[in-house]
Amino acid sequence: MSKLVTIYGGSGFVGRYITQRMAKAGWRVRVAVRRPNEAIFVKPYGVVGQVEPVLCNIRDDASVAAAMSGADAVVNCIGINNEVGKNSFDNVHAEGAERIARTAAKSGVSRMVHISAIGVDTESNWEYARSKAAGEAAVLSHMPDAVILRPSVIFGTEDKFFNFFANLTRFGPVLPIAGGASLFQPVYVEDVARAAAAGVVGDAASGVYELGGPDVVSLRDLLAKMLGVIRRRRLVLNMPFWVAHLMAFGFDMMQVMSFGLITNAVLNRDQVRGLKHDIKVSDGAKGLADLGIVPVPMDAVLPDYLWRFRSSGQYEAIKESARNLRA
Repeated sequence: MSKLVTIYGGSGFVGRYITQRMAKAGWRVRVAVRRPNEAIFVKPYGVVGQVEPVLCNIRDDASVAAAMSGADAVVNCIGINNEVGKNSFDNVHAEGAERIARTAAKSGVSRMVHISAIGVDTESNWEYARSKAAGEAAVLSHMPDAVILRPSVIFGTEDKFFNFFANLTRFGPVLPIAGGASLFQPVYVEDVARAAAAGVVGDAASGVYELGGPDVVSLRDLLAKMLGVIRRRRLVLNMPFWVAHLMAFGFDMMQVMSFGLITNAVLNRDQVRGLKHDIKVSDGAKGLADLGIVPVPMDAVLPDYLWRFRSSGQYEAIKESARNLRA
């Protein structure tokens, strides 16, 4: 019988690509998610019965253990950017990761891959990074041979970075940002999935890998690249951090006052703190090259999914060609 991998968060942005890659490699895949009915789209990634979504609450020991039963390997790619209800950074990134690793150790699981993030720091005032650091430490305390992946900003068809900013261009001539000078090293989601798959099958040595693409670019320049792809002219306005904090506080209060019915999907205070940091691969860190992966550049991918934000969508190129003919 083929081997089984349990992927916690296997229907999310990164998780679905790992799920697809493991299914193609012949593994049975158990996709552990909060809402299995909303993850049915992963089933066609394999043959009948090869990929199965299952209910799992990572805040519950029994639920995590049930999803892992019989697994040969586990992948944890659950993460949040905003705290909503009981899903706090500590509950998800630290306690949830610890619970998965502890259960894997008790169950005799041979391999674990944990998706973390560049910039982790136990002393940071950036709660996201601090909780991710705690999660890494917890994973290694139970699974010392785990493969930990720290990606920079991840781009791809379903990303929440380029898609978010491209969508904002529809609402006016100004694109407000904070931390315009902060450096990013965007990495393609397929490259992250390849790295995770290498960890699952044993092609990656244990340890920490920082994953970044071939380009290190400021946030302002990233948005200029995005605007070029979607053929829109917008004024990129770099706000002072104190203004961004005020805006984020207002969005956070909307979420609080609505008792979570309105989720802050725009900008929260912790994200503003994160924008003060460079999110790029550290000097001397192990990375994609150590896994035999050549990173895919943004220019090769962005036009494939950002075209829908052009004023004429997929017909923009045809209109440009027609204008050239008339000229």
